[in-house]
Amino acid sequence: MEDITEEKRAKSFWFADWAFPLIVGIMSAAIFTGTYMYIQYGVGAFNEVAIVAMLKAGLDGGSYGAAAAFGASFLFARILEGSLVGILDLGGSILTGLGIGIPAILLSVGITAPLNNFPLALLTGGILGLLIGGIIVLIRKFTINQSSSTFGADIMMGAGNSSGRFLGPLIVLSAAQASIPIGIGATVGALIFYKFEKPIAGGAILGAMVLGAIFPVAV
Repeated sequence: MEDITEEKRAKSFWFADWAFPLIVGIMSAAIFTGTYMYIQYGVGAFNEVAIVAMLKAGLDGGSYGAAAAFGASFLFARILEGSLVGILDLGGSILTGLGIGIPAILLSVGITAPLNNFPLALLTGGILGLLIGGIIVLIRKFTINQSSSTFGADIMMGAGNSSGRFLGPLIVLSAAQASIPIGIGATVGALIFYKFEKPIAGGAILGAMVLGAIFPVAV
């Protein structure tokens, strides 16, 4: 029975190395196109409010340095982490890195075509996802598959979640800039979540949404 299970596992699409870049490519095509939708229509970005705000600041002011550096650094770190640990942090690699970092880099150097055309956005995201997935598989083959050591990568697990707690104050500030009621809602929500030892970013977002629905901002 064990031999049959291992044989099925070896032939399974979901366990095949070559399938991983395809899956990442499909996800990346959707995420990159979501950023295209945000740039063109103001909605659709797959990321946290504070991260998208970095891209919005670049679109408004023309400086994409913060979004590019933050997103690209997350992407690089998560590629290494995924290769060594075997778990790809989608929030850091695909959502932040490919969804915000790479578009910011493209815009900063004047490459706007992939973010101005829907089919091209899908194609660009898919190709970038294939490359990211392929790089992760290759690194893993030449590192962790050759040894029983994790090279200290277990220390990296949860690093993104730990740093994410500092985004709460940024969300509160962004909400306060939108309007006073929304800022109050974000502050109250953050305080409630802090009281119950929950991530304050979630409380700030929920509080801002509640008072934002009651006191909408005129667009």
